[in-house]
Amino acid sequence: MASILKVDSMQGVTSAGDITITGEGTATMRLQQGLAKSWANATGNGATVNDSFNLASLTDTGTGNAFFNLTNNAANANYSLTGGGQISTTSGTGCFFHNVQGGASNGYQVQHFENASGADPLEYTGVSLHGDLA
Repeated sequence: MASILKVDSMQGVTSAGDITITGEGTATMRLQQGLAKSWANATGNGATVNDSFNLASLTDTGTGNAFFNLTNNAANANYSLTGGGQISTTSGTGCFFHNVQGGASNGYQVQHFENASGADPLEYTGVSLHGDLA
């Protein structure tokens, strides 16, 4: 029978926010390092946030471009971003490029390109941020 632990909050005993867990096999990792610090599901034109975590707002910075403003800043600009997008709700053709750019502790820029042309708004964009919070 599996044990179940239910808590509302956890904190490291010797260091606040430092919880070490055993992963696969005998390897250990710091729990907070493996968690996404921000994620967003938004329209590609930056007009609507469908759902998010640690995202204050989107700023439309041009056709097909949006800046994702964080609620709680990253510690620095050395975080990792993963992103993807969808050209339309039914299908997409041609070459598609989704450019996710870091470089600021308060957020990140996303650009969408289709068919090697200028920036185009997409139906959907999804982005997650992994790194340290300030």
